[in-house]
Amino acid sequence: MSELKSAGGAGFSLGGAPAFWPMAMAASLVETGLDLYAKNLRFVEEDIKLHGELRPRLATPSTVRLELRTMILREYGETTGLPTLVDAPYAGHSAMIADFQKGQSLVETLLAHGPRRVLLTDWRSATEDMKDLEIDNYLAELVAAIDDLGGRVNLVGLCQGGWMSAMIAARFPEKVNSLVLAGAPIDTDAGDGPIKRLAHETPISFYEEMVALGGGLMRGKFMLQGWKNMHPEQHYIQQHIDLYEHIDDPAYLAKEETFESWYENPLDLPGRWYLQAINQLFKQNRLAKGEFVALGRKLDLRAITCPTYLLGGLADDITTLEQVLDAQKYIGTPKDKVVRKAVPGGHIGLFMGARTLKQEWPNIARWIAAQ
Repeated sequence: MSELKSAGGAGFSLGGAPAFWPMAMAASLVETGLDLYAKNLRFVEEDIKLHGELRPRLATPSTVRLELRTMILREYGETTGLPTLVDAPYAGHSAMIADFQKGQSLVETLLAHGPRRVLLTDWRSATEDMKDLEIDNYLAELVAAIDDLGGRVNLVGLCQGGWMSAMIAARFPEKVNSLVLAGAPIDTDAGDGPIKRLAHETPISFYEEMVALGGGLMRGKFMLQGWKNMHPEQHYIQQHIDLYEHIDDPAYLAKEETFESWYENPLDLPGRWYLQAINQLFKQNRLAKGEFVALGRKLDLRAITCPTYLLGGLADDITTLEQVLDAQKYIGTPKDKVVRKAVPGGHIGLFMGARTLKQEWPNIARWIAAQ
């Protein structure tokens, strides 16, 4: 070692390369290995946290207006004036879809660009004593909420909340001042999406067995598995690659945690409600055909005459564009009072996508205010 030092000290080289490079590389590999190990450990910890420990929380401060058996009615903004009621989907996920995070919230966007008084249906996960509730039970409590607000609202229906909102507007047209249907399957026979094919090709006995397996409930975890299997490469492979690649990005992790807290915590649905929806709406298309009976009356969509805004996603494979926009064929609203808008993106992006919230929902908010 003394000879090496005398010949060139620490900088002794052979062909220009440091003589100690093997030791330096070994040390570097150890450090890299420790970094990778730490990163792998953080990945595992984050993956566990994202998929098992987070719970969804609404982003915008609100007050509880009503606590009903099926939902909590949340109130935002002012407490006077004509209310805008957002009917969140009751299709397996919480109302966080309408109030995702600060700067990316449909509720926040509405308040900022038009309506000053906004309310949200925060549907409860069904418990065992709710397994026999029907669509009528949910419609009745939605009517109770509207009556508590003065009996007339601007109604914004998202996805499944859209067909429920259309039912209210057809059954009680005097209660709805204006109607927004976003990603809402009104004509379930329209288009050729995977949900339509699944509903028609799968016997009702399959859904009945799923409900039986859930003890009379359609368990959210069953539905979540089905949604993931529609795009398995995204949920089982790409999602984990993205997480690993961004493990050192706090902003990415925070956003991912917020999304996963919503997506990975589905709601349970009453079995009777679910089977009624599958059979009468998606298999038989009774709402569009004027054959669905709600609260003792057969519904005729032509009874809807209020200004109506229809919003659909061009790449939506849950509710195809035609299922939303074809609603114009069935409702009684004059064509000059109907707005039909197709926007880029898929289903979830209609309600919580940054682009749609920035470019489309401000216009919808101003349209609601103008009514």
